Amino acid sequence: MVNNDQKAVIQNLIQKGVHIPCPESVEIGTDVNPDRISKNVTIHTGCKIYGEETLVLPGTIIGEEAPATIKNCFIGKNVRLKGGFFEGATFLDHAQMGSCAHVRKGTILEEYASGAHAVGLKQTILFPFVTLGSLINFCDCLMAGGTDQKNHSEVGSSYIHFNYTPNQDKATASLIGDVPNGVMLNQAPIFLGGQGGLVGPCRVAYGTIVAAGSVYRKDVIKENQLVMDGAMRHASIGYTKGLYQNINRIVENNIIYMSNLLALLHWYYYVRALWNVDSLTLALNKGLCETIHGALEERIKQFKKFCDNMPASIRAFQSLSGKSSSLIDSKQKLYENCDQITDILRQALPPSSDSRRDIFLESLSKMDARSYLERIQSLNETNRINGMNWLQHIVDSISENARNILRVAS
Repeated sequence: MVNNDQKAVIQNLIQKGVHIPCPESVEIGTDVNPDRISKNVTIHTGCKIYGEETLVLPGTIIGEEAPATIKNCFIGKNVRLKGGFFEGATFLDHAQMGSCAHVRKGTILEEYASGAHAVGLKQTILFPFVTLGSLINFCDCLMAGGTDQKNHSEVGSSYIHFNYTPNQDKATASLIGDVPNGVMLNQAPIFLGGQGGLVGPCRVAYGTIVAAGSVYRKDVIKENQLVMDGAMRHASIGYTKGLYQNINRIVENNIIYMSNLLALLHWYYYVRALWNVDSLTLALNKGLCETIHGALEERIKQFKKFCDNMPASIRAFQSLSGKSSSLIDSKQKLYENCDQITDILRQALPPSSDSRRDIFLESLSKMDARSYLERIQSLNETNRINGMNWLQHIVDSISENARNILRVAS
């Protein structure tokens, strides 16, 4: 039941131009700052909005298909959140989610990214135009690719990103595309066929098509490949929990993923800040950076949990073989040097000096004033390469520094 304080907040919003067709059925927490909800926003029947950080820019429609609950989300212009639960996520202009959505912390939908009905997201980053079908669970991954609303990366209906292992760890984030190339909006789209899945942590190159019905467990490093995986044959074999037969790929993919998150943070911090024209867009970009900070901390937490499993893994391996091996040595080095690796990731946060960045920003600032998407899409080849080189240098240098710790330990 709406109390008098909540009624006052709702009345305040209506007076400033927020469209609430049925005020008696809407619940808005007293912790919501009315100044962070713009006029020309529509909040439909049955919706609930909470959180002092909640930000909603003009043209957004909430709950047009079913009631929606919003808690501490950063929402750009002309966004459509049609029904479901949304907490700690960021939605940039024209992003959409269908009804029955369940979107949790660490999620970012950039411009025109969308999901149909019954989509679950957490720690998920979708670059502009990326489209998800219905009945999808797509947590702990970043997906890029495509150039516009007609040529975009897509995930077919009934798809799952498998992000939890039998060893009870979640060092499983998958990089579908990448940051340095993906932000330039000039890459071939990626298609993940419906009724399939991806077993993280994976890396998938631009132009990849994963055939419908495939549950894919490998990296696709070469671009423009059609890949598929048939049904698994029947088997019943012994299984030892926590064994981790191959940690090198898991470590490598986690380091590359976190390095890409840091590159994206630099991009948000320096490039998207050029479109901070008022207090609301400034708050939106601040929320964007905060979401990436949180996403990085989540990946570091999960990586450290994975590293903490190494002593038990060593014991399990020794109980089976009774021998020392290079794999045991690798596990011990990872366990002993995990904090050094994560310290490198935290130290790489902006601001920092970078001549590559400054060259790119100077060229970007000289272009005619226009929207973010239009300006990025109109970059010439030289400027685009400068931008990619800046971001790729961030990814490569952080990744190499992390690898060097394990090399020195050996």
